[in-house]
Amino acid sequence: MSYEAILARSFSRYEQKKLGYGALVGCLLILLSFFTVFKPYLGPLPILNVRLSMGIAHRMFATKETQSSQKQEMITVEQKATAKPEPLLISTSHQENVTTKLELRLNSTDPKENATITKPEITVNSTDHHVAKNASMEPGPEVLLNKTEHPAVKIEESTPLNSTDHQDTSLSIAENATKKREPLCNILNRRTDVCDIPGEVRVHAKSSTVYASSPEMATLDDGQTSWKIRPYARKTDRTAMSSVKEWSVVPASVGRREIPKCTQNHAVPAILFSAGGFSGNHFHDFSDIILPLYLTARPFNGDVQFLVTNYRSWWVSKFRGILQNLSKYPAIDIDQETEEVHCFPSVIVGLNRHDDFKINPSMPPHTTMSDFRDFLRTSYSLKRSKAIELQVGDARKPRLLIISRKRTRSFTDPTRIMKMAKGVGFEVVVAEADMNVARFAELMNSCDAVMGVHGAGLTNMVFLPDNAVLIQIVPLAGDWLSRTYFGDPSRDMNLKYLEYKIGVRESTLSDQYPRDHVVLKDPRAFHKGKWDDFKKTYLDGQNVKLDVRRFRPTLLKALQLLHEQRR
Repeated sequence: MSYEAILARSFSRYEQKKLGYGALVGCLLILLSFFTVFKPYLGPLPILNVRLSMGIAHRMFATKETQSSQKQEMITVEQKATAKPEPLLISTSHQENVTTKLELRLNSTDPKENATITKPEITVNSTDHHVAKNASMEPGPEVLLNKTEHPAVKIEESTPLNSTDHQDTSLSIAENATKKREPLCNILNRRTDVCDIPGEVRVHAKSSTVYASSPEMATLDDGQTSWKIRPYARKTDRTAMSSVKEWSVVPASVGRREIPKCTQNHAVPAILFSAGGFSGNHFHDFSDIILPLYLTARPFNGDVQFLVTNYRSWWVSKFRGILQNLSKYPAIDIDQETEEVHCFPSVIVGLNRHDDFKINPSMPPHTTMSDFRDFLRTSYSLKRSKAIELQVGDARKPRLLIISRKRTRSFTDPTRIMKMAKGVGFEVVVAEADMNVARFAELMNSCDAVMGVHGAGLTNMVFLPDNAVLIQIVPLAGDWLSRTYFGDPSRDMNLKYLEYKIGVRESTLSDQYPRDHVVLKDPRAFHKGKWDDFKKTYLDGQNVKLDVRRFRPTLLKALQLLHEQRR
């Protein structure tokens, strides 16, 4: 008989039952003693499982930890130790104000690795505080969390702690903060002041004020509270700017300034500019307004509203073809909108300008004068993109336009010039530029060469086809003006440029002053840099008696350039 059978028979059934109960109680006491002694060395129990709800579509954080996951968490913490999450707001399921303090700690056997990383606090106000160890939010360090008696806690924050997503958000916030510190207005350009205002913008015509009412505009790093802007791209010219209306650009400031309510809302951005200054002079129309407006408005591809201060109906009519090609909407005479507050998603006050009648391709919007000329051809439906290409023995005659002037710097004998030009092989047309831009643009585009005395009429060279020839007649003392305003710009327009400087005898000033007078011999010594003296004598008081014999080689050179295009 086995040992177990002998032992079983030696006890009665009652005694066997008592012995079983005693053994069970003894085992429980031993197990309890074991947990009591070794409790400090035990890891977290899987039974503790606290779930934190991050709201709709947010991550769920569970307190499910094992010894192996703790090791993985310590590695993750080392990789993310530099993250600095934002404070989180927490509310409990029964709408109590919650106060929980999160402390992230690294557990390591290496003393060098023992560190405490203090994260932004989460506090939960509750009458019953329990400690849940390792309430995990992401694979990461051990988290000590004071929780309520209800395990479900809702965090009202879109980004969990200790996550790479939060790091990206922090960088985005830093980038936005940097952008906010950028001034609304650039007043450092020597030619123009421009304010580029993002966010909700309100234009109040009655007070001539543009309000940057977006909340992020409430503070500025440089302490600037407002700007005074005259939106015309010739800011150093006091004469021009004296007739330009001044506008205030005011950032939002909570509790300090009342911003008017919108009466008209627009879905597209706006550009506010002036049609004052030297408008009416064809050169300044293009150099100070049209070309800067092209640079500023072209990136919008027509989805932009023009707000014109110093509105002149004749000016808008004159350049209607260009304005309609830059904007899909009729221009608003903003000075007359005194009972309205126009609101836009963004507004640019002022116009970008690179140089006198020039575009710098290295500057925004990174376009060229060739692009501008293509734009003009589209605006006025001009047919020719290239001038005539003459070949040896070609019987065709290139077309020459002689730009005439009635008042100053005019040709005294245009008939002789026309006769000589026909003699060398040109078809000749004589015309004076007028307010009908579309008609004169078509005429210019039909010609292969144009000649004229320095003046606003030469601005129409923008309508010439590529490789056409521009001949500028330079009046006495007009060297710098001629080169700066037409000579240099023509090279960026893919035109052939020729210059003819008249002699003293070809100027009508020789009829007014003796040969040895300082006006003829040394113009610079005469005007001494004073614009009024220069303008009165050399621009307004001079006409041209062109010596056709002396000028003839210049026309022959123009013919030669038209032959050389194919090389």
